[in-house]
Amino acid sequence: MNWIICFALSMTLLVTAILFAVIVGMKYKRGRVLTPFKIIFGGMFISVFICMLPVFYETMGDSSSRILKAAAYSFHNTLQIFTIDADRGVIDSICCSSAALENVYSAYISIAYVVAPIMTFGFLVSFFKNAVSFIRYAVRFFRPAYVFSELNGRSISLGTDIRKNHKRATIVYTDVFENNEETSFELAERARELKAVCFKKGISVVNFGFHFRKAPLVFFAIGEDEAENVDQSLALLERYRDRESAELYVFSTETSGALILANADRGKMKLRRVNEVRLLIDRSLYENGRELFLNAKPIEGGNKKIGAVIVGMGRHGTEMLKALTWYCQMDGYDITIDAFDKDERAEERFSALAPELMSEKLNGVSIPGEAEYTIRIHSGCDVTTKSFADEIEKLTDATYVFVCLDSDENNTRTAVELRMLFERVGAKPVIRAVVRNPEEKCALDGVVNFKGRSYDIDFIGDTDSCYSEKVIMNSELEAEALKLHKRWGAEEEFWRYEYNYNSSVASAMHKKVRRELGVTGADKEETQLAAEERDIIERLEHRRWNAYMRSEGYVYSGSNDENSRNDLAKIHHDLVAFSRLSEEDKRKDSRVATD
Repeated sequence: MNWIICFALSMTLLVTAILFAVIVGMKYKRGRVLTPFKIIFGGMFISVFICMLPVFYETMGDSSSRILKAAAYSFHNTLQIFTIDADRGVIDSICCSSAALENVYSAYISIAYVVAPIMTFGFLVSFFKNAVSFIRYAVRFFRPAYVFSELNGRSISLGTDIRKNHKRATIVYTDVFENNEETSFELAERARELKAVCFKKGISVVNFGFHFRKAPLVFFAIGEDEAENVDQSLALLERYRDRESAELYVFSTETSGALILANADRGKMKLRRVNEVRLLIDRSLYENGRELFLNAKPIEGGNKKIGAVIVGMGRHGTEMLKALTWYCQMDGYDITIDAFDKDERAEERFSALAPELMSEKLNGVSIPGEAEYTIRIHSGCDVTTKSFADEIEKLTDATYVFVCLDSDENNTRTAVELRMLFERVGAKPVIRAVVRNPEEKCALDGVVNFKGRSYDIDFIGDTDSCYSEKVIMNSELEAEALKLHKRWGAEEEFWRYEYNYNSSVASAMHKKVRRELGVTGADKEETQLAAEERDIIERLEHRRWNAYMRSEGYVYSGSNDENSRNDLAKIHHDLVAFSRLSEEDKRKDSRVATD
């Protein structure tokens, strides 16, 4: 048998396996069966097997089954090499046509004797680790189980809170790969402290089907890759949709995720989509929005002005800008929003999202019975430049500031600089800055300067406060929104469609702050409203609704005819001043806005 051909074929297969493993590694989605390690392991096994063929072929003599015997012995010896049981005398049997080839051949086989057992050990450790994890989970199959698709900062915060509230629950993390990175090590240590079961396989690969059917089985698709979260969710729905006790929380902010999940067959399974960006903005306003009005400054005419400043027009900043336009619709208050972003086309981009909100006919214009607000977007304004500082110092009437740039460090630094700039002009706005790291957020709370004066900055958005059972699974805001939605629709439609969910959440948020501010009639049932109270409530609710719908991208259909409404085109017949509504539509406003 030709030694050169076998060696060339062996090396070609090995190199091909390594290259293929690199390609798979670059596009690899964790949890799949075919891993880069398995590809290299299989490639090397076949490579060694082919190298062994000429060694044993030469020792078989002229037997009629010479090739079959050589293949059998080669396979057996390859197994021995991978299990530290091979006879090293085989290396001495190598006898090539040239000394150079013989040396290379012997060197490769010698390397295989060392590397192959190490790879086998790694494979066995991986196998037994999954087996032990499965046994640990199996003995708790009758307990409530909370299964996470990935081990990361968000999932560990949520898992920690669930453990605090449910001592006997089983916490499971899938797709867990420990390595030498400090972050991964710390997360793995925290998982061990929770006594969590950790699988290397992905959430859609591990079989949880034998879990006790009456015990809660809650899945969280909470990975960093949102597309993968959706893919995993569809696989979980396919497998567990007939289980009434199963729930699935999908963390996704993308439009594609909302559409796919809205149209998925859920069966008996409860499905919740968690938009983390919108959740933070909504919760911040729901819990602390009252301060926007309490901190407003009196102006001529008897009203008070809310001067809001948003620094950073990324996802959080954009959502906050949209929310403030409708949340701050309140009798006796004016709202002006100044938004800053270094993107030269920031205003153009936002106008594309909410064209009618930015229309010159509405933005900054006072029309009776219409939403009133003023939005100024400062495009191409970098927070590190003097031009930004100059613009900020003009905002002497600022009362609320929201900082949401690309990192915790930038948010903290900018918030401190904003406090300095506003102090110079005598303004005392509430300043909120997003800081995601819980340890950093805790250390920053209540920080003072060298003379003991507080910077008075509220840091929000850390993983520990955002990813808790109360926020994600048992939200008070969601419960109030669902209660409102069920007045005119089925519960299933609330959870399935973003339009219903977001609309009801916005209604619940505004309803709460109206009660807190003592708006006339806000704490009454619809049937208890006097005529004057009903008129106040309906006018205010319609103003809020108009601003909300425009923030969602809706525009006026051009006609009061209900048939002109087209939700695919985002056009609506009721986006008009209150006086142009029918009496039936006015009653809808008081029905939504009351208890």
